[in-house]
Amino acid sequence: MRSVEDCRAALRECPPGHPHRLTSLKNLTTSLRDRFRQRGVPSDLDEAIELNRAALLLCPPGHSDRSTFLDNLATSLRDRFRQRGVPSDLDEAIELNRAALKLRPPGHPLRSSSLSNLAMGLRNRFQHQGFVNDLDESIELLRAALALCPPGHPHRSSSLSNLAISLSGKFQQRGVLSDLDESIELQRAALVLYPSGHPDRSMSLGNLAIGLRYRFQQRGAVSDLDESIELHRAALVLRPPGHSSRSSSLNSLAISLQTRFQLQGNLDDLDQSLILTQEALALCPPGHFERSSCLDTTANSLLAVFKQRGAREVDYLDESIVYHRAALSLRAIGHPGRPSSLNDLAICLGERFHQRSMLSDLDESIELHRAALALCPSSHCDRSSFLNNLALGLLIRFRQHDLKSSSDLDEAFMLYSQLSRIPHAISRSDLRAAKSWATSAEKFKHKSALIAYQTALKFLEQHVALLVSSPHHFDIVREVSSLAMDAFSCSVRCGHLAAAVELVEQGRAVFWTQMIRFRTLSASGGEVLAKEFMQLSSSLRHAFNVSTEKQPQSTRQLTMQLDGVILRIRMLHGLHHFLLPQLFPNLQEAARDGPVIIVNASQYGCDALIITSTQDPVHIPLNVTQAEVSELSSDFQSTTERVGSSDHELESNKIIGILRKLWDCVVGPVLQALTSRKLIRRHSRIWWCPTAEFTLLPLHAAGPYKEKSHDGKSHNLSHFCISSYIPTLAELVRARQQVSRDAAAQHFVAIGQANPEGAKVLRSVDAELSVVTQRLAHILPFTQLADSDATVDGVVDALSRNHWLHLACHGMPNRKQPFESSFAMRDGPLTIKKIMESHWQDPEFAFLSACHTTVGDESSPDEAIHLAAAMQFSGFRSVIGSMWSVDDDVAHQLVSAFYDNMIDGSGRMDCTHAAVALHKAVKTLRMKIPLEQRIVFVHIGV
Repeated sequence: MRSVEDCRAALRECPPGHPHRLTSLKNLTTSLRDRFRQRGVPSDLDEAIELNRAALLLCPPGHSDRSTFLDNLATSLRDRFRQRGVPSDLDEAIELNRAALKLRPPGHPLRSSSLSNLAMGLRNRFQHQGFVNDLDESIELLRAALALCPPGHPHRSSSLSNLAISLSGKFQQRGVLSDLDESIELQRAALVLYPSGHPDRSMSLGNLAIGLRYRFQQRGAVSDLDESIELHRAALVLRPPGHSSRSSSLNSLAISLQTRFQLQGNLDDLDQSLILTQEALALCPPGHFERSSCLDTTANSLLAVFKQRGAREVDYLDESIVYHRAALSLRAIGHPGRPSSLNDLAICLGERFHQRSMLSDLDESIELHRAALALCPSSHCDRSSFLNNLALGLLIRFRQHDLKSSSDLDEAFMLYSQLSRIPHAISRSDLRAAKSWATSAEKFKHKSALIAYQTALKFLEQHVALLVSSPHHFDIVREVSSLAMDAFSCSVRCGHLAAAVELVEQGRAVFWTQMIRFRTLSASGGEVLAKEFMQLSSSLRHAFNVSTEKQPQSTRQLTMQLDGVILRIRMLHGLHHFLLPQLFPNLQEAARDGPVIIVNASQYGCDALIITSTQDPVHIPLNVTQAEVSELSSDFQSTTERVGSSDHELESNKIIGILRKLWDCVVGPVLQALTSRKLIRRHSRIWWCPTAEFTLLPLHAAGPYKEKSHDGKSHNLSHFCISSYIPTLAELVRARQQVSRDAAAQHFVAIGQANPEGAKVLRSVDAELSVVTQRLAHILPFTQLADSDATVDGVVDALSRNHWLHLACHGMPNRKQPFESSFAMRDGPLTIKKIMESHWQDPEFAFLSACHTTVGDESSPDEAIHLAAAMQFSGFRSVIGSMWSVDDDVAHQLVSAFYDNMIDGSGRMDCTHAAVALHKAVKTLRMKIPLEQRIVFVHIGV
């Protein structure tokens, strides 16, 4: 590229009238524009525009170069608009681009360039003024430009990048995830065509990074956010001080770092974000295209610093408010960023009210929230968030006025009631707002509490159904982990016991529920419908960010198509309740062979409900708080972890103390209700369905643990009942409905891995497999897999051909990332994710002789993401698992006694007898093994 000085010298050699003057003008304007983009000196851009105008005068209509100079002048005007924000520059640029395109009809070699240039101007105007038609036309033009740039075309990279940017803008406006996915794939393709040293590589890096951050915000994959930050850093390196786009890179990197700080709390991210935003703002003087965005980012960084450091740094809060006011002043009515600016300023003022108790701040905050909500029609993707913010502000003001005036209270819950009528696919923000409604209704004892819970749980089910079945989306469930239990408590307090059962069932194990739902759909011949449902739901995850009147016809058509697909799915066998909550009469089927006891822990109280197959639920209030249950659970986990490493008698006494507490507060009252109502006989089977902190407590082992009773027998629960567990009632109903194969067609596989990769050797696995083989090899078709054959793929393959499983190995729970929990095989872990991907035909029974197989996610135990549940939800009707560490030698003894009791008098086995066989095996070994090992194994299922 020739220098500006060389081009000036060349132009001096070409005075007006010279045949090469036009070429010299073109060269100088190009050099000035390129230098401006590198150094950001405004005078270079002004001079380039004036020289372009002079060149255009030398190209009257009909001149062969007129289209080129029209485009060049338009490009410089667009650059100046981005620098100074003068709308007339952008409007003139668009008109010049339109004129150039008319001079380049189909077949013209530069038509793709004109299409792209006009599209970029329209996109800039959309970003500044919010005209959606400009964005739609931009995308249409860019698709046409890309079609003219096949692989190998010199402009293909820029066409890919430009279309990706406009699709990203469309996603921000309308929330259609397929637009964002397409944008990211186009940006990746473009980046490949921008190798190191290419002048546009920094732009491509930055655009891809922004798309990945947007996708993180929708789907929660941290890898997208981390990649976004690394790409922004790489782009910033290519935009040193003086580069015209440096402010954009600084601001974008700061936003991604802010996002990661909010997720992970790393103070380095927050500190870097603040430094970057301040540098970016300094590069965006008044009139700069990106000034409002930089003001907004700076304000958000300052607010985050204030929240981190607290009241002693209230100056940061004041400064944040100043910056938000400045950003709002640059976003006039019609600007697409105005609603968020109003909302952000209102939030800051609300924070300052909490610090200084100035009612004027609270009043202004409420009015700003009102203004933000007024700009969000019912289909706007941020409406529920803005509505929630306004409602919370009104409730705060109601409390400030000593609860004397109900107008704020009434308005707040009137606003919340609008959530139940959301006309679009449910987003995460809709779910958060509904949860906030429930929390507020509980706090103010409002009559809408039960409706709020019903709405929130409906939103949860619908939102999870619209997500691709991936562990990445488990975080939304963690976010509302207490919702179902609190809904149960509210229903019980309102006297609606059947509704309590329906709600707690709807809000627990939602991941497994969705997985089974779609497996059932495929098994019922609905593979095509399943794919159609996922494609349509992806497009409708968020409503278009436009008013209903302007919502495109295509969106209404997609909504109608999705409703049609759901109706067709409900016509398939076993799917008439698809995306509908289970009703109590259907859930009662779980108690066909014995009572089911739901034991619930909520911040609002602890209760048990006894479910029978023919009667209304029986309510037992529990004399224990959630905090006490949590403490009991924590004590029990720490005690069982220490067994064997300290004073055994002391630890055993601690365990007995916890089991006595469970008996007094929970199990004893339940048993009293069961017996007094004659719902069970001696040695009847019962099924426990614990929630929240109860899931890690051994309810089956509770008892007074007295030395002797008057008749010489223990009065612990196992003396009266045979206990099983279930994660949900619906899963027990499914297992009951599954018909067993003929005994002659069933196959058994015994798998043992004593020497797995990266774990200690298990001494008794071979002996355990030998016992299983001796007991069963002559009863039914039998296979053994051990040592080098017990690999991940070997086990999955064996399970595809067998229906009964005995698995002896290490169990490796991962309470932070539960989908990574695994069985340790010779070549690596057999994870829950791998189990989920497998499809086994009519599995019956699994004995999981491994440690911690019923231990799941520590922050959301009600999702039952653990190894035993993975086997059950993969189809096994009956599963035996462990609640904590299993002693290798004890497992060998227990397995031997179990299979002795599992075989009936005719020499056959029935998976529905597993709970009784386990009960008898433990009773046989009562005097031979320590307490904590007698009660470690539990039965799950039929």
